[in-house]
Amino acid sequence: MRNPFKRGTDVPAPVVRAARLRPGERVLAATATHDGTWLLGTRDAFVVVREGRDEPLRLPWEDIERADWDSEAERFRILEVGRFGEPRPEHGFLLDDPGLLVQMVRERVTASVVIQRRVTLRGRQGFFVIARRPPSGSGEITWAFEFDRGVDPDDPDVQLATEQALRMAAEELGLG
Repeated sequence: MRNPFKRGTDVPAPVVRAARLRPGERVLAATATHDGTWLLGTRDAFVVVREGRDEPLRLPWEDIERADWDSEAERFRILEVGRFGEPRPEHGFLLDDPGLLVQMVRERVTASVVIQRRVTLRGRQGFFVIARRPPSGSGEITWAFEFDRGVDPDDPDVQLATEQALRMAAEELGLG
């Protein structure tokens, strides 16, 4: 009999083994997609286990920009942080019900953001300087800039503004 108070989904043991979780890591939320792929959320990462694939896809929370759930299309989408000038990697999954997974993904992604500051250059255009690290609090801080459409990161004035913004954000975090 299924425990009515248990949160999450029972994940079959072969799926957990195929996920190749790290020692001490456990599944906190999970769901299966229409094609039998399993989506797992742990404290440290979003893990995709596809039947017949040797390696699972492991995305640390600090590498995910956002997650979206479209209930009408039954589509769950993960968008990675990516690099400027390149398409951001996107992963889409069809499923009936994400259960607690969407809520958990959003919470863990938000928890990975240490600081996010908006810098305005001219008019309303500008950029964000963002510092992220694993939500566990251990691990190095990674820095990223998110530029508004039309802002050229190669422009000398923009480069100067990014250097100043990075320095100020690092000082705010005590990283001098």
